[in-house]
Parts: sequence; structure tokens; C-alpha cells
Amino acid sequence: MLKVGRLLLLGACLFMAFASGLAQAVTVRDDRQQEVTLSNPPRRIVSLLPSLTETVCALGQCHKLVGLDRYSNWPPVVRQLPRLGGGLDPNIESVVAQRPDLVLMAASARGAERLQALGITVLVLEPRTHADLQRVITTLALALRVPAPEGERLWREINAGVQLAAQSLPAQAKGQKVYVEVSPAPYGASESSFIGETLTRMGLRNILSGSLGPFPKINPEFVVRAQPDIIMAGDSSRASMLQRPGWSQLKVIQSNQVCVFTSEESDMLVRAGPRMADGARLMAQCIARSQGGKP
Repeated sequence: MLKVGRLLLLGACLFMAFASGLAQAVTVRDDRQQEVTLSNPPRRIVSLLPSLTETVCALGQCHKLVGLDRYSNWPPVVRQLPRLGGGLDPNIESVVAQRPDLVLMAASARGAERLQALGITVLVLEPRTHADLQRVITTLALALRVPAPEGERLWREINAGVQLAAQSLPAQAKGQKVYVEVSPAPYGASESSFIGETLTRMGLRNILSGSLGPFPKINPEFVVRAQPDIIMAGDSSRASMLQRPGWSQLKVIQSNQVCVFTSEESDMLVRAGPRMADGARLMAQCIARSQGGKP
């Protein structure tokens, strides 16, 4: 009888352990429309996209990061982590060497299939719009076992910050035509990007149609024809602007209605992550200055 009791107790313990393991398994859908199952909460995370790195940290999971792409630089605590190549072309061997149980990467990156073939769980996420960011926060919170209310709170704070920035604009700024350059190639932010959506919420007009894609490469002469009222660009674009055909004759250039952001400010502006509201404030300050308001 005692032996039977022990067997029953052992069976109950095994069942509870098995049930607990099942309860820990989480399945999420990523940007490839693939279902990704995480059997246990990830403990070693590699992030290969700055906006995802920042979101992981904003969800309170920074301590689980063990490697990053070369561009992830915020919050400052991550700057000492190993660099594993570019976001688009990560060094697969270096990624594997970190023994991650989860790799986060962009849809445009290479290497996801190879990592999966090596038995590594890969979650592909690339926020490009406000709705994308809300979805990515929700997905990451679920994958990282962060309580849902925390993810919801983070999104509400970001969204409220963008709205406050929009409401801070002077009335006379409404309807201004804006060109936002995200790379000196040049690439611009169109209406369909998260930057374009922020401009729309501010009541501004983007010279780049959403039909061009979120961040299209443009012909510099297009900007000349569009005659924007305000240009926003990173410091890396400053030197090349006056070398472009017709740009020295742009009214916006001649009247110095150009906001040039530092590399740190540009990071906030071009990343669809938890600092999106900070980027919105930068744009609002730029517009206010152009209207003679306080920065």
C-alpha cells in the first residue's frame, strides 16, 4: 500500500511539472506571419534592431540582453554589450556564440532561416507605423512574459506623449509643408511611415506621398519641385544638401527653415520605439522655431 502511495505521489508530481511546462509555453505571431513558440521565458536575448533593443529595455528586460547590432546604443547600459554585426547583415557565428534562446531581428535582415536551422528561436518584428509599434510592444511583452498591463501602460505613455507634442504646435503652423530626411542617400519619411503619421497628427503636410512606401529613396529634384516650408534632417545630411541640384535656391534653405538634428536626436526621431514621443517633441520644437515660437 505504501509503495502504491509513493507511485501515486510521484505521478502527481510529474503531472504537475508537465502541466507547469505547458503553462509556460507561449506562441506569438511575428512579421513573417509565422507562429513562434517559446517554451520558457527567454533568459538570453540577442536584439538586432535598435528599436527592438529599446523596447526590450522599456519593458524592464534589459538585463536579459547578451548581444546587439552595432547601432543599438540606448539606454546607455547596453553600450557595453557585444556587437554582433549590422542589423541587416548580422555575424551569424557571433550570434550563435552568445548562446541566445531568443533572437529579435527586422524583416529586412538576413540570417533568420539559418539561425532557426541551428535551433535558435527567432522573432521577426519591424515597427514602421504607430499601429506597428503598439503591436510590437504587445507581442514582445507576451514573449518576454511581461504582464500585459505593463505593455499597455508603455504604449499609452508613448501615444499620449505624441499627442501632447501635436497639441503644443502654434495654430499658424498648421498646413505647413514638411520634408523629413532620414538618411543622406537621400531617403525621406513619407506619409505612411510613423514619422509621417506624427506629422499628420500635428496637422502638417508631408511632401512625400505614402504611396512611395514608408521610407523611399528620392530624387533630390523632387524636393525642389515640392518647395517644402520646413526641412528636418540629421547632421549627416548637412554637408550634402547644398551640393544637390537646385537646393541652394530653395526658399527653405535661403530662409534657414532647416532643423538639423544631432546624431543622438536623429536616433530618437528615426526609431519607432519607446522614444517616439521624444522624436515628436523634437519635430514640434522645430516647427515652433520656424514660426518664431519658443523652442
